[in-house]
Amino acid sequence: MFSIDIVHGQSKPAVYRDLLAAALALTDGESDAVANMANIAALIPMFVGELNWAGFYRVQNNELILGPFWGKPACIRIALGQGVCGTAAALSQTQLVEDVHTFAGHIACDSASRSELVVPVRLAGRVIAVIDLDSPLLARFDAEDAAGIEALSAAIADRI
Repeated sequence: MFSIDIVHGQSKPAVYRDLLAAALALTDGESDAVANMANIAALIPMFVGELNWAGFYRVQNNELILGPFWGKPACIRIALGQGVCGTAAALSQTQLVEDVHTFAGHIACDSASRSELVVPVRLAGRVIAVIDLDSPLLARFDAEDAAGIEALSAAIADRI
């Protein structure tokens, strides 16, 4: 059995260190990518507050396909280069969007989402997935959030 100890009131870097440690411990020795993505998607909102969606989109046949997630049902397929997720995947760059309504081509899977953070997951130099976080709050995400999810992405790439 896996036990998670969440300490409230920590700095963001400490929260993301704890999230990373929990994700690595939970996926240690497990080779099934879907199981690992599902558990990581469930972990993220336990550590990161003020979210309405957290999960993965996987790169398959030159498009993004919905992977395991936490939240309301979501768009199933996203073309590379389209929306925040498709842009992050196509450019292989983190996308930190303070107001999704100002992002040209934003795809609104949940109209409650106001800000978004999308981080590519790279393995052997290519994007294999993205981690997508949505929040109903404007400007919910900052550089510390991006750095924390980027560290998570790098650490779990060979497990998904």
